[in-house]
Amino acid sequence: MKTRRFELVVFDWDGTLFDSTTLIVRCIQQACRDIGVAVPSDEAAAYVIGLGLHDALQHAVPGLPPDRYPELGRQYRHHYLANQHELVLFPGTLDMLRGLKDRHHLLAVATGKNRRGLDEALTHSQLHGMFDATRTADETASKPDPRMLHELMAEFGIAPERTLMIGDTTHDLLMAANAGTPRVAVSYGAHEPEAFDAHGPLFVAPSMPALHAWLAEHA
Repeated sequence: MKTRRFELVVFDWDGTLFDSTTLIVRCIQQACRDIGVAVPSDEAAAYVIGLGLHDALQHAVPGLPPDRYPELGRQYRHHYLANQHELVLFPGTLDMLRGLKDRHHLLAVATGKNRRGLDEALTHSQLHGMFDATRTADETASKPDPRMLHELMAEFGIAPERTLMIGDTTHDLLMAANAGTPRVAVSYGAHEPEAFDAHGPLFVAPSMPALHAWLAEHA
């Protein structure tokens, strides 16, 4: 067995493991229609994926009176919960994670979802019990604040250079940079790959099989 370069591998959820970008964009847009405010473009709605819900809605719909964001959030959650049965893991995700477990990597999730949402998603996606630890935006700081990664590293006593963050947005890469950890981007999620170059990823994976192969060789 090759020596492990990384002891702890941390994944974003939406757009990295879970094929949810299209649904999230659609739900943000429908929530805006529901309350009668300007509907963001697909690009603007996709850009905020990975942030905590409050921060995401403030970025997607700037200038809304503060007392209307809770209403917008309720409508978003209504549409998301009504349609989350459509969501699936990216093909090959289970094989990739099982390969890491077989090589005795610690696995974690750092996501902009809330705790209830992540726990439900884990239960319904065959991943319950797969991860050694998880962090959500409602129980710590939202990306790109590095607190999620700091907490995960502290939980296991893992140094930043032995921790790898994997995500589909610049928010993920910025969080990793702020925490001092190496990072890998995936280009099949929410953000365009051209945006990743400035944030120093070790690799940009165009597909889950490509990510699996890179991790098997380099992690």
